[in-house]
Amino acid sequence: MTYAADRLWEEAAYVAYYLHWPFETILDLEHPVRERLIEEVGKIHTRMAG
Repeated sequence: MTYAADRLWEEAAYVAYYLHWPFETILDLEHPVRERLIEEVGKIHTRMAG
C-alpha cells in the first residue's frame, strides 16, 4: 500500500467515525472536501474536549 492509499484510509476512517457516513460516500468526496471536513471535525472535537 502506498502512502497515498494509507492516507486515504486514515481520512475515510476519521470522517466515518465522527460523521457515521458510509465508506463509499466518503470516497466519492473530492480530496479538498475531505480535508475540510477533517479540519472542521477536528475543531469541533477540540472545542468539545475543552
